[in-house]
Amino acid sequence: MKSLQIAATGMAAQQLRVEVISNNIANMSTAAYRPRTAEFSDLMYQQHLTPGTITSQVGTVVPAGIQLGTGVKPSSVSMEITQGGLRETSSELDLAIDGTGFFEVTLPSGESAYTRDGKLNRSPDGEIVTMDGFPLADGIVIPEEARSISISRDGEVVAYFDGESDGQPIGNISLVRFINEKGLEAMGDNMFRQTEASGPPNQLVAGTEGMGLIRQGYLEESGVDVVQEISELIEAQRGYELNSKVITAADEMLAATTRLR
Repeated sequence: MKSLQIAATGMAAQQLRVEVISNNIANMSTAAYRPRTAEFSDLMYQQHLTPGTITSQVGTVVPAGIQLGTGVKPSSVSMEITQGGLRETSSELDLAIDGTGFFEVTLPSGESAYTRDGKLNRSPDGEIVTMDGFPLADGIVIPEEARSISISRDGEVVAYFDGESDGQPIGNISLVRFINEKGLEAMGDNMFRQTEASGPPNQLVAGTEGMGLIRQGYLEESGVDVVQEISELIEAQRGYELNSKVITAADEMLAATTRLR
């Protein structure tokens, strides 16, 4: 009787699904968070009678056969390519990407990381850095005497000084994109790392070749749809309960077998 093992794989699958959903709900207020989805595939089949098997000398074949499944397994936990809403903050260093793209930041190790979280700050040296102090790879430094800055939708950064009506360009914030965003490795802290699956980063000017635009004074909110997550949580819970009932039924059948004399 394989039903015990099959139902056990079903319970494990639904447990994983609940864990993914719980992480999505936990990040419902995380800036620029993209929800994850657990995906599954069926396990190998036991071929008791293979379809197409010849059953007579005249060439009669079995149309369907007997193929018994052995359960389910997780195939991936993928990131949904959805954008959260844009929330106005009016802060000059709050940036949101409206469309495709990531900001590139430089880690202390010199490695590049990528994020859509545009909650940026100004370091003591004038660099534009993330909340963890990692500078943007563009290397823009805001002059100490600058009273304000303006960032255009294509990423041009202009500094304004007292006594001057015209601003002074000090650099450009570029965006990067990947052939397969779902292949990025999540590092935590709203950052990702390039992998073989994601492909190399393609650096472009914002607003060109399908790249998103930069919105100054806005932040991207989490892409989690709480109503959808709750409904999927209920569905996963019911699936877990049904698999547990299969185990109970299999146990009762085995108990009946042991009572035979």
